[in-house]
Amino acid sequence: MTGTVTGLRQIWSFTGRYRVLHLTWLAFFLTFVVWFNLPPLAGAIAADLGLTHAQLATLALCNVALTVPARILIGMVLDRFGPRRVFAGILGYAAVPSLICATATSYEWLIVGRLLASIVGAGFVVGVRMVAEWFPKNEVGTAEGLYGGWGNFGAAGAALALPAVSWLFGGADGWRWSMAASGLVAAAYGVVYLRSVQDTPDGVVYLKPRKAGALEVTSRRAVAALSAATLPLGAGLLLVTWRLSVAKVLGMSGALVVVAVILGLVAWQLALIRRVNAPVLTSATPPAERYSFRSVPILSLCYFATFGSEVAVVSMLPLYLANRFGLGGVAAGLLAGLYPFMNLTSRPAGGIVSDRVGSRRNVLLVLLIALAAGYGGLILAMDLWPLAAVAVVLVIVAVLVEAGAGATFAVVPLINARSTGQISGMVGAYGNLGALCFLTILALWGSTAFFASMALVALVAAAGCLALPDLAGHGDELAGLPVARSGEDLAELEGVSA
Repeated sequence: MTGTVTGLRQIWSFTGRYRVLHLTWLAFFLTFVVWFNLPPLAGAIAADLGLTHAQLATLALCNVALTVPARILIGMVLDRFGPRRVFAGILGYAAVPSLICATATSYEWLIVGRLLASIVGAGFVVGVRMVAEWFPKNEVGTAEGLYGGWGNFGAAGAALALPAVSWLFGGADGWRWSMAASGLVAAAYGVVYLRSVQDTPDGVVYLKPRKAGALEVTSRRAVAALSAATLPLGAGLLLVTWRLSVAKVLGMSGALVVVAVILGLVAWQLALIRRVNAPVLTSATPPAERYSFRSVPILSLCYFATFGSEVAVVSMLPLYLANRFGLGGVAAGLLAGLYPFMNLTSRPAGGIVSDRVGSRRNVLLVLLIALAAGYGGLILAMDLWPLAAVAVVLVIVAVLVEAGAGATFAVVPLINARSTGQISGMVGAYGNLGALCFLTILALWGSTAFFASMALVALVAAAGCLALPDLAGHGDELAGLPVARSGEDLAELEGVSA
């Protein structure tokens, strides 16, 4: 507890690992501004290009489509090449989809832009490993919570700032200037980030996986579980393909080609899993190198329920509030911004509580049960209650969902430091898969089914937490499970400068 309190007091020092934390959450913040730069401007875009409600729903789906495979791929690249270069690359790339959308004159070009923008949403994975490299285990929940919460605030930043920028430029093209500016600012910061940080503190070796291409596991059962966990991610891409086909974005022949590519990629990934983990299939892993893969699918389900539902709600909320309460575009965007706004404090709180309470598993369990009740309350609030009451319930649910996401990633970096990027990639990908599934439910069955499904998944994730290996009181390591970097103590690195 002492380390956590000391860390909180020194968080504003902007030296050593705190400097790296601030620079990294700002990088994440800007990727989220780009990733969520469409929902706050949806009304203006629809008016300018004559888009229907169904077309806007399809754009929201495209906005999370490729984030699923991107998080897996970026996790692999990250573990091999380090977070400094990878994060800088993502920030530079963010300008591409922003400019495509800003100059789009048709629905089809917006589809292309949003599919490419969905890759930017994978940037979160990079900072998870960067923060884990710089903070000791008894502070990693707090640090990851601050990184995730303040970075996720980029969604609120987009909701609050982009309509104002659009209004400042004025006219029918205001939204174009606003969208372009978000990407150009991110690209400029990519250069700053590349020149300002390093992957690890001085004297600390950056651990890399022994083999590239797939997550390394340490038992035959884990190989089977990893293969099984890969299949839903492929199914998510098939879901996107079907939705785009229904929306007439893809014709029959195009959809068949995409399906064939997806199935080929899944088969290729399954083959890589077996190749990378071939030694595990023929001989036992030494006890000192083992880790519990069981934690990975459980935490993936938790993130499906927390971050997945958060992204889904953020994606639909401005337009929903405008239609439900007759609000203008700017007013709906500002009110919807309350939901991601709570990331500023709620996600860090989830990490801080996980560091300081005796059981990280129980923190997650309680938050997920409360979240299920919160989504149940939203079913009533959205249909029956006045606007002020709906705003209050939204804030309560936002606190729970974001604290749950923070508590999830208070555990992820402790599983196996050598493969933190790939583990974060899989857990993060399940968060985006959750958004895809929930948004599909919204499109097919409406808001009641949308919120009810999120409540049900939260309960299922809570049940899964009962099988999650528990943690020691201050998060030194998973109870009974070795951590790849056990023995490394970064507590004395307070004064190390990047």
